[in-house]
Amino acid sequence: MAKVTRDDVARLAGTSTAVVSYVINNGPRPVAPATRERVLAAIKELGYRPDRVAQAMASRRTDLIGMIVPDARQPFFAEMAHAVEQAAAERGKMVLVGNSDYRDEREVHYLRAFLGMRVSGLILVSQGPSERAAAEIEAWDARVVLLHERPEAIDDVAVVTDDIGGAQLATRHLLEHGNAYVACLGGMESTPVVGDPVADHIEGWRRAMQEAGLPTEDRLFHAPYNRYDAYQVALKLLSGPDRPPAIFCATDDQAIGVLRAARELRIDVPGELAVAGFDDVKEAGLTDPPLTTVFSDRPAMARAAVDLVLDDSLRVSGSRRERLKQFPSALVVRRSCGCGEPTVTTL
Repeated sequence: MAKVTRDDVARLAGTSTAVVSYVINNGPRPVAPATRERVLAAIKELGYRPDRVAQAMASRRTDLIGMIVPDARQPFFAEMAHAVEQAAAERGKMVLVGNSDYRDEREVHYLRAFLGMRVSGLILVSQGPSERAAAEIEAWDARVVLLHERPEAIDDVAVVTDDIGGAQLATRHLLEHGNAYVACLGGMESTPVVGDPVADHIEGWRRAMQEAGLPTEDRLFHAPYNRYDAYQVALKLLSGPDRPPAIFCATDDQAIGVLRAARELRIDVPGELAVAGFDDVKEAGLTDPPLTTVFSDRPAMARAAVDLVLDDSLRVSGSRRERLKQFPSALVVRRSCGCGEPTVTTL
């Protein structure tokens, strides 16, 4: 059976192929309602399916948005990717997701792959400052929006949350419970010192401790971001002679690992150990006890990122459009810190 073409639709509808294109693409020129109805009826009768690849080659843009995350297995990134997908669907776009696995070469691989597919734009949750990624973006003259973090090496439009302020809120709250000090479960030794959310969480913890006149030396502990490896770190930390009275974790996944280790060691939370996290993933309300954590408005951040990545004005040299959009953080108080009733405190 011969493939139905746009010429076939135009002949049946009694119009030109250009008009058929305007109907299919909803522009760029208006089409009279009666003509539009004829074209749509012809498309339905013939069973015509537009060749999206050919359209992309002609227009140099597809209906796809690329998104690169460090690890979609982690709940925070999974929830962020889902929020981006929903926001993109509202704009008639689809999302392709790739995992960098916190590796520079994987991030560059997906940058090349997605940009080579002529995606409408790219949303990048970078694994860290990368000169190679920055060079790749510049070489493709790509429309890129950074989400969640803004590495110094990549000077592009960014959508972030107030990571420092949120970490300060959580640490202050733990200190207000009368804890002698708050330890911090930060990132790995390779975590960048600037331009990374975990680095900002550590900085917020430091500021809150300094405000209280407390030293931070020997109270920052390195741990991977996931709950499984954080659990192993917490077992060693909590079973040692200098067990901290309270721990602020840079991610909820780490905090969940700490809670599991505390339960295994029969340490009462929050009676003997107060714990707070950052991200407010859905599981945070289901831990035992429920986890006090810092909330960021991921749906609003996702919508902002999608709107920005599709905004042609940002491609104009000297554009006055805001290039850094920061959303406030809020502290969601549950029982792991020692509070009885759940509350929400905003900056």
